[in-house]
Amino acid sequence: MTGNLQHFARWGLLLTREAVAAGVAARQLSRSLDAEGWQRVVRGAWAAPGIELTPWIKARAVQILHPQLVLSHRAAASLHRIELLREAIEFTASDSPTGRRHGFMVHRTPLAPAEVCVRHGLRATTPLRTVHDLLLCGPRDEALVAVDSALGPRVVSGRRRSGLVSTARLTAACSTHPTRRHRTPRATGWLALADPRSGSPAETVARLRMHDAGLHPLSQAEMRAGTGRRIVADFLFVREGVVVEIEGYAYHGSREAHRRDLDRFNALSACPEVRLILRFPATTVFRTPDRMLSEIRAALASHRSVGGK
Repeated sequence: MTGNLQHFARWGLLLTREAVAAGVAARQLSRSLDAEGWQRVVRGAWAAPGIELTPWIKARAVQILHPQLVLSHRAAASLHRIELLREAIEFTASDSPTGRRHGFMVHRTPLAPAEVCVRHGLRATTPLRTVHDLLLCGPRDEALVAVDSALGPRVVSGRRRSGLVSTARLTAACSTHPTRRHRTPRATGWLALADPRSGSPAETVARLRMHDAGLHPLSQAEMRAGTGRRIVADFLFVREGVVVEIEGYAYHGSREAHRRDLDRFNALSACPEVRLILRFPATTVFRTPDRMLSEIRAALASHRSVGGK
């Protein structure tokens, strides 16, 4: 039976209704599929033997069963390789009740045909609509991590991609959205805090933490070392000459990465504008940002007084 049923499977998924339509007796189907190693994903859908039952497999099954559901928000962001603080499977539909279906959040809001695309065989909102939705829904930090990632070129999961949206188009989308107009001022205000030059989610969150604390360094500050080498610092407090560097989770993943890190640190130290370099791991940014802010304030106060003398 498996050989025949595999013919009707899509992306390794088989719908009960299609198997029955193909002539399989409904009363025998579940028992036969179970005996042959097929796995029930959701009511009415089975995964082929050996397929890992991930949330994405379940999401694909749900979309096959309910074609009106379009992957959106964080789910669409993941498909477009837009970085996030947390991942989740979410759908949007124009005519479906808001709430949960098969354990997934469903948003009810109009979607124009031009706002839907296909990624890896899944129907999803376009990058512009995706980031727009995240801006409207919030929270702020999560939305701006996605906005920064979408605005600029990034290396995500080891693959480089170009920028996906522009600030101008995103601003226009926020101002012309047919619903949720009451959220437009908030979304527009958040968008003003975005920085397409940000290099990672940790950098975005660090910048927002400093902004909230009244600290406003120059982001992605370009300088020249004594050798003439161009180097870009994550953040530079120009008056005090204090550089703040945010280190990613995967730093020092190899000897070569460690060597490049040392070379970059030495080059930064040789820049005439730099008096002090503070380096913080992403874990500090996300878990203990007050510690980061305290060290930055202390460094600024120290070098401000030295500069005043």
